[in-house]
Amino acid sequence: MQLLDGKAISSQIKAEIKEEVEKWVAGGGKKPHLAAILVGTDGASETYVASKIRSCEEIGFSSTLLRFEPTISEAELLEAVASLNNDPDVDGFIVQLPLPAHISENTIMEAVDPAKDVDGFHPVNVGKMCKGLPAYISATPFGILEMIIRAGIETSGKHCVVVGRSQIVGLPMSILMQRNSYPGNCTVTITHSKTQNLKEICQSADILIAALGRADFIKADYVKEGAVVIDVGITRVVDPAKKSGYSIKGDVDFNDVAPKASYITPVPGGVGLMTICGLLTNTFKAAKKEIYS
Repeated sequence: MQLLDGKAISSQIKAEIKEEVEKWVAGGGKKPHLAAILVGTDGASETYVASKIRSCEEIGFSSTLLRFEPTISEAELLEAVASLNNDPDVDGFIVQLPLPAHISENTIMEAVDPAKDVDGFHPVNVGKMCKGLPAYISATPFGILEMIIRAGIETSGKHCVVVGRSQIVGLPMSILMQRNSYPGNCTVTITHSKTQNLKEICQSADILIAALGRADFIKADYVKEGAVVIDVGITRVVDPAKKSGYSIKGDVDFNDVAPKASYITPVPGGVGLMTICGLLTNTFKAAKKEIYS
């Protein structure tokens, strides 16, 4: 078993981006600027946004955080999105999810300028990705692809099973893993909560991507010997033994599954750190106007 170490890989990628940014700015290029909108005080969202801001500082980006109370109206949030769309200094921005129940996430996501949609959630970017056109790839799928590339994992002709069909991870991963490129050329099965014989389908996977949001759901009897196991899940589980009062668990029961896997991602320290690299990469592309002129 080999560990797909998100901490090591993300550190390498950030060092590469930092070097490129220094060259870009020294050559007269504009310092990349990433902004984030955070609504409310959700603990996981606070942690994630803080990590993004910290990463921007590490690699030489400018960053801006706009905070709003959970009582903000949808109209007021749309105004904030419009202000970032129209700010020439902001290259890309994200609206941290989840949003309060009274606000439509789809409405907000569709209001983001596709050229600044560095999370890759806008229908224009999703559609371009599906057609194989230049687009911002959603940050988590981007991070998973980079893990596969840097580990040199063979994907052509393999059976990839994706557990979970979210628009953020499951659906784009299923599309990316079947495209005619590397990583890709897999035969892909996408599964979800209504899938029958889920265990049997997972057992046939050469590459198993778990993105369903249920702690320790995937056990050893779901995984065939030698499979590549990529765990996207991040769930807080009550743990009185921890100072914080909780532990972070993935969708995969790591200790149970690891002995059967050829490669496996840990949680924490796996895909989550790679997601930030995807966001930073997209922001640098936005600054250079690589996707949208």
